[in-house]
Amino acid sequence: MQKLKVFLSDSFNPHLNLATEEWIFHNLDPSQQVLFLWRNEETVVIGRNQNPWSECNLAQMKNDNVHLARRTTGGGAVFHDLGNTNFTFLSPKEAYKRDNNVQVIFNALKNFGITGEASGRNDLLIPFHDGPRKFSGSAYREKKDRAFHHGTLLLHTDLTRLGNYLTPNPKKLQAKGKESVRARVANLNEVSANIKHDQIVETMVAAFEEFYDAKAEIESLTMESLKRIPELKAQYDTLSSWEWLYGNTLEFNHKMDEYLSLGFFDFQFQVEDGVIKELKIFTDCLYPQLIEDLTMSMRGQAYRGETIRQALAKAREKFADLSAGLTELEQWLCRQIEI
Repeated sequence: MQKLKVFLSDSFNPHLNLATEEWIFHNLDPSQQVLFLWRNEETVVIGRNQNPWSECNLAQMKNDNVHLARRTTGGGAVFHDLGNTNFTFLSPKEAYKRDNNVQVIFNALKNFGITGEASGRNDLLIPFHDGPRKFSGSAYREKKDRAFHHGTLLLHTDLTRLGNYLTPNPKKLQAKGKESVRARVANLNEVSANIKHDQIVETMVAAFEEFYDAKAEIESLTMESLKRIPELKAQYDTLSSWEWLYGNTLEFNHKMDEYLSLGFFDFQFQVEDGVIKELKIFTDCLYPQLIEDLTMSMRGQAYRGETIRQALAKAREKFADLSAGLTELEQWLCRQIEI
């Protein structure tokens, strides 16, 4: 009989849930079939090789208390909220069939009168009068003894907010790499009005057990799980760190300009691995020593708000009579970087 394991996350913390995926992939017994079901509170999840400053509206995210998370896998940026249920399957590599996982999902959705169809390698669709729409996207990973398949189910996510966070402000930012391409999507509650996460979890677990004709061992995970599972804690520490979220970014240039009380400022940052490698400040400000000090203070530092605040704090000590203008400059710069 096939050995089944189900993990259910009681946490909405995106870094814990993504860390759980990594822990499952790298540490669990690959001879068993595993299903992990989870949700994130409001989060933009970017791919491993994406640039958060280019891909995301970081200022709006900060204002709305939206998390940033970065996957260890590739792909584009997506928005998660509590209307989006995430699934993760782990299978022995020799027994892995993507169609098996898709069938489990389709069998679960039949309980809600929903008939889906697979499209290509990654998407699941439902028909609409104006053509099919995507309600699930997925991705795959494998190594020598295991295969991993994860994806999303849009239940009642707020689709109107996608553009708020996945479209950057016009900041004259040029990044090396491709931008995400977003497909036409739909929520499952548009065809089954009362569908909810708890119902999907119940029907997915039942469909998983029915498909493999076995009873699953079910375990709930919380933030407290970090205290008893060292491998999970290690993954969480990595995926929630500034170095992973922001520092793991290819070289890019960020130009920003504004008229302020101290004059016109044009900041041009060259950033690599989240560190300011070069900075040029073009300005008609009447204090050249201030500009030189700011340039020297920021060069070689992390590209984050704390760097700006520290540099401007030093400047206020040295140029006390410019305090109000320097505070205005600090606030403007931090709004552009928002880390």
